[in-house]
Amino acid sequence: MPVASGGSREEDPLEPVRDYANSCVGRERILTYFSRKNGTPVALFRLNYAIDLRYGVLVDVAAKVLAGEPVDVTMGYVNVIWQGDACAAALQCLQWTASPPFALNVTGAETLSVRALAHRFGELFGREPRIIGAEAETALLANASRAHELLGEPAVPLEQMVQWVAAWLQSGGRLLGKPTHFETRDGRY
Repeated sequence: MPVASGGSREEDPLEPVRDYANSCVGRERILTYFSRKNGTPVALFRLNYAIDLRYGVLVDVAAKVLAGEPVDVTMGYVNVIWQGDACAAALQCLQWTASPPFALNVTGAETLSVRALAHRFGELFGREPRIIGAEAETALLANASRAHELLGEPAVPLEQMVQWVAAWLQSGGRLLGKPTHFETRDGRY
């Protein structure tokens, strides 16, 4: 989506790129088919970039800054949400299951600059981030305004997540070792 658009909305056509995205759309198509066929109430929970201390876009960016590795800003913008807030939203979505399915984008309220995140982590770590690439005019963004209207804003704000991730990494906290590949633009993860 164009960065200035605020991200994809639930009603936008799904245009998957490569295998992973196709599998997500395929999952939605199967759930929608059986929901309609059997009248089964379903909620399509479209989560993007949940993070915790061991995994996520913030961890990916922060770990690169801490290690002095370059941060690619070609995918220059992201949305993130704390995993606990995402889990709470998933449980709350049970009240809106429907046939045909109810779809909901779940992520944080802000479109975040990867460059700005790298610089913020640089401030916290006392080092200048190494930035490579230039921000594209599009990014994989979701507009979660419907979720925020229904559920309220996520409880954990961005700066708190940034502080927690920075402290975790500086203390040598264990990571899951599964990069998000958020910077990938061609769908090849």
